[in-house]
Amino acid sequence: MASRRRGLPEINAGSMADIAFLLLIFFLVTTTMDVDSGISRKLPPMPEENVEIPEIHKRNIFVVLINKNNKILSGIGSPTSIIEINGDGSISSSLKDDVKTFVTNNGGSPNSSDSPDKAVVSLQNQEGTSYKTYIQVQNELTKAYNELRNEKSNVDYGKDFNRLDNEEQKKIKDFYPMKVSEAETKAN
Repeated sequence: MASRRRGLPEINAGSMADIAFLLLIFFLVTTTMDVDSGISRKLPPMPEENVEIPEIHKRNIFVVLINKNNKILSGIGSPTSIIEINGDGSISSSLKDDVKTFVTNNGGSPNSSDSPDKAVVSLQNQEGTSYKTYIQVQNELTKAYNELRNEKSNVDYGKDFNRLDNEEQKKIKDFYPMKVSEAETKAN
């Protein structure tokens, strides 16, 4: 006897590609993607050939050092004072206040910056520094300059910095240029 094989019924897969494509489009349209934003910094222009680099005196450099244990040291010329970290993990306002005092010295103290234009904040960190601490220090430095610019705009124009037009903001930024130098990460 011959065995009769009966063919198994097949599922029509012609529309499976259409369904998969529609699901793909649905998930692409409904899914939100987080866009990480970085720290906004304006880099200096590329130096031309044979340009002499101006000498910066130690008194015009405010050094902020973050070590691998996330301890913050700061000082003029070299880091000498410890910046306290509050119980909630935030940096005390002493760093911001120290930077403001340093930038606005205008040659008043012989151990501090000659003028806001010559004041440079040097940020250095070691390998192993946490990203959170690094960002907190960046925020404190930015706060210091924002407060200085806001105070200057209130004195000169009678309104906050963010309410000034572009030309007025440029004048304030020229008076308090944010010069933050980030040195290479140190291994030790």
